[in-house]
Amino acid sequence: MLRESANPVRSAESLRRAAAALADLIMPPLCLACHTPLASHDALCPHCWGRIDFIRPPLCDRLGLPMPFDTGGTMISAAAAADPPDYDRARAVARFEGVMRELVHDLKFRDRHDARRLLGRWLVEAGADLMSDADVVVPVPLPRGRLFRRRFNQSAILGQEVARLACIEFAPLALVRTRKTRPQVGLTRTQRGQNVAGAFAVPPERLAHIAGAKVVLVDDVITTGATIGACARALKRAGASRVDALALAVVTDSTHVTP
Repeated sequence: MLRESANPVRSAESLRRAAAALADLIMPPLCLACHTPLASHDALCPHCWGRIDFIRPPLCDRLGLPMPFDTGGTMISAAAAADPPDYDRARAVARFEGVMRELVHDLKFRDRHDARRLLGRWLVEAGADLMSDADVVVPVPLPRGRLFRRRFNQSAILGQEVARLACIEFAPLALVRTRKTRPQVGLTRTQRGQNVAGAFAVPPERLAHIAGAKVVLVDDVITTGATIGACARALKRAGASRVDALALAVVTDSTHVTP
C-alpha cells in the first residue's frame, strides 16, 4: 500500500514554525524600549507600555489634542477656532514624553528601526478616520544635508509602514524641500513658522499626482505645527483636496521637551 503524500500546507507551516523558532534563538524577542525578554517580537513590556501617554478620544477634530469631555459629534477646541491650522485634521499616537520620546529618538538618532512595525500599527490605529478615504501617504521631507548625514528619513520609514498596513499608495517624492532651513530645535513658535515658510513644494512631475488627492502627511513629532502647516500649504497649492497630518507624538501644553 502506497503512503499518502504529505500535506504541502502542513509541511509549509511546519517549516515556517521551525524557521521562526530558529530566528528567536538567534534574536530573542525583547521589549523595544528597555530590552526585557518577551514572548513575542515587535512589542513593549507592560512597564514601558504604562509609561506611554496615549492620546484617546474625545479629541479636537482639527488639532487632534485631547478635549476635557465629550459633547457628542465633531468637536473643535478654542485654540483651533482662534487660529485654524493650514492642514485639515491632525492625529497623533501619544504625547511626546516618557517612552514615546525614547522610541522617537531611537528611530531618529540611533538607527533603531526595529520598532517600525509596532509604530506603524499605532499610527494606523490613531489615524483610522484620516485614512478611511485617503488617496496617498506623503512623508515630510528632510533637508538634504540632514538626509545625507542620517542616511534615512524617519518620516518616510513611518509613512511607508502606514501605507503598507492601510493599503494606500505611498508617494515619498511627492513633496520636496526647496531651500535650506535651520534646525527647528530651540526656535520659538514664530521663528519656526518663519524658518519653514515657503520651504516645500510639489515637483512639477508630481503635480498631476497630487491634484484632487486626499493626502495623509506623516511626520514623527508635531511640535508647534509649523512644519506640517508649511507642507500642507504646499500640497494645497498643488491642488490637494485635503491634507491631514499623522504623527507618532505631539507636544502639548503639559510637555516641556524639544524634539
